[in-house]
Amino acid sequence: MKNLVRLFLLLCLLPTCLFAQTAVFKFEKTTTFFPEQKAINQDNIEWGYLTVPENWDKPEGKKIKMAVAVLKSTSKKADANPVIYIEGGPGAGGIKGIWGWLKHPLRSNSTIILADVRGTGFSFPKFCPDLGKKFLEILAKNQNATQDEQQKTIAAAACKQDLLNRDIDINAYNSKSIAKDLNALKKALGYTKWNAYGVSYGTYTAQIYANDFPEDIQSLILDSSVSDISNYYNQNTTNYVNSLEKVFNACKNDPNCNKQYPYLENVYYETLEKLEKNPITVKVDQKIIPAGAFTYNAEDFKISIQQALYQKKLIELLPLLITEFNRGNKNTLSALVAAFSGALGLDYGQYYCVSCKETVPNNSISAFNANAAKYKKLQGGLSFYKSDFSVCDKWNQGSTIPLKSSNDLSNLSAVTAPVLVLAGAFDPITPASNGKVTVNRFKNGFLVNAPVFGHAPGFSKIGAKIIEDFVSNPNKKPDVSGFQSVDKVNFITDVKLSGGVSNFANSLNGFTLLFFAPFLIAFVILLVSIFGFIYSFIKKEIGTKPNIGIRILILITALLGLFTVIGFILAINNTAQDNFYILAFGIRNQFDYLFIVQWFFIVFTLFSILYFAFKIKSISNAGVISTILFSFILVGVYFQYWGFLF
Repeated sequence: MKNLVRLFLLLCLLPTCLFAQTAVFKFEKTTTFFPEQKAINQDNIEWGYLTVPENWDKPEGKKIKMAVAVLKSTSKKADANPVIYIEGGPGAGGIKGIWGWLKHPLRSNSTIILADVRGTGFSFPKFCPDLGKKFLEILAKNQNATQDEQQKTIAAAACKQDLLNRDIDINAYNSKSIAKDLNALKKALGYTKWNAYGVSYGTYTAQIYANDFPEDIQSLILDSSVSDISNYYNQNTTNYVNSLEKVFNACKNDPNCNKQYPYLENVYYETLEKLEKNPITVKVDQKIIPAGAFTYNAEDFKISIQQALYQKKLIELLPLLITEFNRGNKNTLSALVAAFSGALGLDYGQYYCVSCKETVPNNSISAFNANAAKYKKLQGGLSFYKSDFSVCDKWNQGSTIPLKSSNDLSNLSAVTAPVLVLAGAFDPITPASNGKVTVNRFKNGFLVNAPVFGHAPGFSKIGAKIIEDFVSNPNKKPDVSGFQSVDKVNFITDVKLSGGVSNFANSLNGFTLLFFAPFLIAFVILLVSIFGFIYSFIKKEIGTKPNIGIRILILITALLGLFTVIGFILAINNTAQDNFYILAFGIRNQFDYLFIVQWFFIVFTLFSILYFAFKIKSISNAGVISTILFSFILVGVYFQYWGFLF
C-alpha cells in the first residue's frame, strides 16, 4: 500500500518537474527582422526569439532573448538534416549575413538556422551598438597608437558602465552560456541532432558546444578554426607576417606580378616608414565618419593590409593596394574607408564580455610584445589587437570571477561525430597550421586546405560545395579537387586607375531617384536628340548650313555621351563580376578607351556650345538646341562630381 502511495505522489510531482524544466526556455515566433526586404520576406523563413536565462546557474532569474531565423530547406523534406550556423567575432551575429544563405547549396537538403547569439544583432538586450562607430572615429583621427588605445579604453569602459547600469550580468555572456543556449534552441525547435557549423571565433564556441553537448552533434564543420586560445594574441604578429610573406613570395614567383611590382616587400616596409612620418588624410562620406575625413597612419596601414588578407579577391589585389598606399593615392584610400569600417561592425560590448574573460587572460601583453619584437621592420605588432589588453584590464576591474580559466575541451576526443576542418593558406588570424591541430582532436576528422584563400574559405563556391557534400554524407572523405586545382594566386595587374569608377559604382549601388533624376532626364534628352536628328537628316529637314553644323555636332556629342555612360555601366558590371574590389581602384585596362571617349564628349560639348554661341542668330529652334546643350553640360557635371575628369 505504501509503495502505491509513493508511486501516486511521484506521478503527481512529475508534471510539475517537467513544467519547471521546459519553463526555463521557450521559442516564440515573431515577424520578419527585415520588413523592407521583399526578397527575404517572400522566402520560406521562420522568425523567432528563444527566451533563456541570462545566467544558466540561476534558471528562474532574469531572462534574455536570442533572435533566430530558420531558413527552411528548399527540398520537400521537412526540416531535413538541419544546420546551425555559429558566427565568429566574438560579437558578430549570424542573421545580418542572411543574404549569403538564401541560395546556399546547403539549403537544397538542409534547413539552416541562423542565430544572433546573446549580446549580438537582433537579440535582447542590445550591447552598445554604436561602439564600433566610435572606434572608427578614433582611428580616423591624426594621432598615435597610444592615443588611440587610451580613447578606445575610455569608450569601452563607458560601454561596460552602461551595461552595469542596465543590470546586465556581463559575466554571463561567454561561450559556455552560448553552448547552453544552442542546446536549448535545438530542443525548442524539436531537433534530436543537428550539424553545427562554426566560422572563425565561432569554431571555438562550436568546440565548447560539442564538448559539453556531444549528443547534439550529427556533424561538425569548423572553418578557420581557433585551435589554441592561448595563442590567439600571443602569436598574432607571427600569423600576420607569415601571411604577408606568402603574398610577397607568390608575387615574386608570378612573372606578371613581379614585373608590375618588382620590389613589393620593400615597398610595404617603405610605406610603413612614410606613413609614420607623414600620415595621409582623405575625405570620406560623413555618413561613415561625421568629421568627413580619415587619416591613415602606419598602424591603419598595417591593419588594412591584415584585413585584406582575409579574402581571396582582396589578396589578388594586395600588390596594387600596397602600391597605392605608397603613392598616397587619396581617391583609392578614400574608397577603402567604407571597407575598413566593415571590420568594426561587431557588437563590441559582447566582444569584450567574451574576449576579456576567456581569451585575453589566457594570453599576455609581454608575450605579445616578445612575439612582435621578432619583426623589427614591422615596428611593433598590430595595435588594433594589442589595445585589447589595455581595454580588458579596465573591463575586468572589479570582477569577482576567476580569470585565466580555459574552457574545458577534454571531452572532444570522445566525440564520434564526423568533423570537417577548413583552413586557408593566407589566413592572417587563424592560420592554416591551426587546422592540423584542430583536426587531430577528433576521432573522425577531415582536414581541407585551401591553397589560395584567406579567412573562411568555406564561404567560397568551392568551399560551400564541399560543406554541402559533407553534410549530406559526413562519413565520406571530402573531394578537395576544387581547392587543389587552383594552387596559385591570380594577382590582378591590369587595372586602369580612376577614383571616379568607385564613386560612380557606389552611386549606382545606392541608387536614389532624387539624386539621379537630372542625370536621367539629361540621358533621355541625349537619346531623343539622337533619334530626332537622325530622322531630320533622313527627311532632309535640316535647313541652313548653321542648322546642319549644330545638328551634326550635337549628334556626334550625344552619341559619345551615350556610349560613355552605357560603356562605364557595362564595364563596372563586368569588373564587379570578375572581382568586385577592383572597383575601389578603377576598372580593367580593357576598358580604358572609355576615358578617351569621355574626353571626346567633353571637347565636343565645349565645341558645340561655342558654335551655337557664334551662330545662334542663324540657327532655328534655338530653345530646343540650348536645352540639349544644357543636358550635355549636366552629364559633364555628373562626370566631374564622380571624379572622372580628375
